Amino acid sequence: MIALSAMRAVKILTWSSSPFDLAAALVHHTQLTPTTSRCMRRVSDLDTYGGPAKPPETQPSAWHAHPSIRKVVIFLWVIVTACAVWAAIVMYISDRFFSNGNALTLQTCSGIEWWILIFVNMAVVQGPLTLVLHCSELIVNIIRDERQWRCATRRQGLRVATNPFNPIFTHPLCLVLFIVKSFLHWMFGLSFDIATYVVNDTIDAFLICMYTAQIWNLCIALFILACVFTFVPLRRPSGPQPAAYGHLQTLADLVDEWSPVMWWGHKADGIPYCHAGRYLHTHDDDALTLLKRDKRSPTAGCEDVLRLCWFWCWVTGTPLS
Repeated sequence: MIALSAMRAVKILTWSSSPFDLAAALVHHTQLTPTTSRCMRRVSDLDTYGGPAKPPETQPSAWHAHPSIRKVVIFLWVIVTACAVWAAIVMYISDRFFSNGNALTLQTCSGIEWWILIFVNMAVVQGPLTLVLHCSELIVNIIRDERQWRCATRRQGLRVATNPFNPIFTHPLCLVLFIVKSFLHWMFGLSFDIATYVVNDTIDAFLICMYTAQIWNLCIALFILACVFTFVPLRRPSGPQPAAYGHLQTLADLVDEWSPVMWWGHKADGIPYCHAGRYLHTHDDDALTLLKRDKRSPTAGCEDVLRLCWFWCWVTGTPLS
């Protein structure tokens, strides 16, 4: 009901989940205004005055560009630590009081109130795991959006209007997270076992078993996931193309003309500054070959059309605006 009420109250500009479609729709309906003189400003330069800037060789990582990424990674490591503490407590109690370090068995009374209490406890324990896996999608979506944005400086260009399933099933991180979600919940289910104690066809008590080995297996799996999702946001994209990471205002500043297929790079010469923006066509093969053979260029061997702009600025010392 809340979703249906929101759909009726708000004008839907686009149903696409792509930040490029959303940015184009917001700009078209004048709900997002591009800022001038920021065609070479990345998302980490939001608090920086605009004006011209020389293209850097590398871009900031998602960790430094998005504060929310840091919160998700920290939360993921908190869950890993909590799982390790949980396993250690279960092992200590079962070994000290029950002379069994493999499992901890708790017995409760029967009744509807105990059913509710067990359900609430399970939700409280499994809730953080579910939440951190959903938050991990933020990292995956940002990395996926940046990967798609950097296609604008390649031969195939940036295709804005694509099948929404293509980015999900073609990006390795999306597939990994899709599988890991089910796998971790399955491992969490193996850590618990709820049984009933029946006397004369009547449920007399509930037995809750916690298995130490399965909890440690869950902790190891979460540790591996945390390592992967810590390394990926720390990776810095190479090339002078400004990193956007799906930020709408940054995309609106970088793209001056929207179309279903776009190339982005050096657009116009200027005095004293040049201009970068959407390209109407790619460079021909001769220009790319000439760049790759030029020994003076630090970017030899790259096929990004923006590197031609970078090479021109490197030779002439002219920054881009």
